[in-house]
Amino acid sequence: MKTLTLIRHAKSSWKESMLQDMDRPLNRRGQANAAMMGERLHSLLKNNIPKKIYSSPAVRAEETAYLMSDSLRVSARAIELIPSLYTFNYEELLEWVRGLSRDEGDVFLVCHNPAITELFNILTLSNLEKIPTCGIAVLELDVVDWRQVGAGMARVKHYDFPKNNMPTNNSTPKNDSTR
Repeated sequence: MKTLTLIRHAKSSWKESMLQDMDRPLNRRGQANAAMMGERLHSLLKNNIPKKIYSSPAVRAEETAYLMSDSLRVSARAIELIPSLYTFNYEELLEWVRGLSRDEGDVFLVCHNPAITELFNILTLSNLEKIPTCGIAVLELDVVDWRQVGAGMARVKHYDFPKNNMPTNNSTPKNDSTR
């Protein structure tokens, strides 16, 4: 059994219009949400805390990963920035996941939309409109090797997002259009 936790980066700032997309930081709400969602995830996971968090190198994703790692009580050294995770294409994400070592059981990815929502939809055969910023989907996959991961192979163990008052366990999330 493998667990894949998909995390969409928190709300970013558009204050500095001259910044490249890669360089946009989190805004204040994004920073607060990343810490809060990390705490929610910590409460859910209890002793099953990740050994590694893989993140897109985009500033907003990296900041989300660091804020969440702090809340999860995971060392910042556990964060690995992966250039190929800066993508908006779910097929590239899926290909990266399939390349993971067989030894890795619990994987955390901090990535971008629409890729992260589309990957969720393919793996769970869902039709979720959009994982909101700082949304989290914990997926269970009944595979022994990441190379086996494909369409319809995941079960939603947990789904949550900052404006959610009632996180769902063991169910497919309802469409949510909050940003």
